[in-house]
Amino acid sequence: MINSSTYKYLNAQETPFYYYDMDLLKTSLATIKEEAARYNYHIHYAIKANANPKILSLIQAYGFGADCVSGNEIKRSIDNKFPSNQIVYAGVGKSDKEIEMALEANIFCFNCESIPEIEVINEIAKSKNKVAKIALRINPNVNANTHHYITTGIAENKFGINPWEFDQILELLTELDNIQLVGLHFHIGSQIVDLSVFKSLCLRINEIQNWFLEHQIIVDHINVGGGFGINYHKPDEEPIPDFRNYFAIFNEFLNLKAKQQVHFELGRSIVGQCGSLISRVLYVKNGINTNFAILDAGMTELLRPALYQAFHKIENLSSTDEHENYDVVGPICESSDCFGKAVSLPKTKRNDLIAIRSAGAYGEVMASNYNLRQTAKSFFSDDIQI
Repeated sequence: MINSSTYKYLNAQETPFYYYDMDLLKTSLATIKEEAARYNYHIHYAIKANANPKILSLIQAYGFGADCVSGNEIKRSIDNKFPSNQIVYAGVGKSDKEIEMALEANIFCFNCESIPEIEVINEIAKSKNKVAKIALRINPNVNANTHHYITTGIAENKFGINPWEFDQILELLTELDNIQLVGLHFHIGSQIVDLSVFKSLCLRINEIQNWFLEHQIIVDHINVGGGFGINYHKPDEEPIPDFRNYFAIFNEFLNLKAKQQVHFELGRSIVGQCGSLISRVLYVKNGINTNFAILDAGMTELLRPALYQAFHKIENLSSTDEHENYDVVGPICESSDCFGKAVSLPKTKRNDLIAIRSAGAYGEVMASNYNLRQTAKSFFSDDIQI
């Protein structure tokens, strides 16, 4: 929620820009830390959700590790003081240069997604006289019941190692002297709001771990990934996801062996609700069924609606008049540049300030300069002088 004093400050700024409620982020981080501590769970923040340095510095200050999917994310994490021994590195296409960087940084673990990748990491580690710690990212074939673009754990996805490759991998590991298997890694998708999906994941992990136990292998840690969703429709009613029940699911249904650690890779659920994209109405244009509210922000500042047909709550911060329906669109020369159709808003006019909510994750970090757009700035609640 943006109060009147904050509105006055924001309304004086050049739009579009990202606005972050740092008090909400701090409360979210404190909640996660408290709930995870009940079970001694380890949290790695998924850098891909939001890589803003100020956001990263705050998350690191709460003692979380980092989950990276590129060499530059590893570098950004280290630059923001995430300890190297708390950095995990995933991704189906790690380049040789990125692998070398991660080895030099002595990261906690590579989450490996294919047999060829394991062989390359071994080769590069051997050239550097190092031993690379790896976890096998396993495709558990669990349907996350989410958008097909962000489902990652079923058989036809590009991600992960499939169970029919297990025998080959175990044989390979006996031949590779510069690889140490320390974990099993799973990630089935994003924006998962049905907790029963995570129960299904736990039961599948138990089955897979039993296979490894039958082959005399007990890993140090189980990494269950992330994917916990947020409430895009009612962000003020649920600003912080239900982490207590989320972690409790894993405690109840995941069968661990003695001294095994559990690691999580949370992104959207940490930062999603703390950010809003603030824009201004350029024009209101008459349409056939609804009018168009044309904003100065577009898919270059928030790609999710165009890419995933994703819903974001849209608010007019300047008006309290009776509501009308608007197609809320951006200025980009693409028909997909639309934030929402037939959106009920107070009567809207030129220069009204618009907030597109729940943009803290996959907003700023996915921004582009398409149409030679200028990069939007960021403002933080704790920097505002009221």
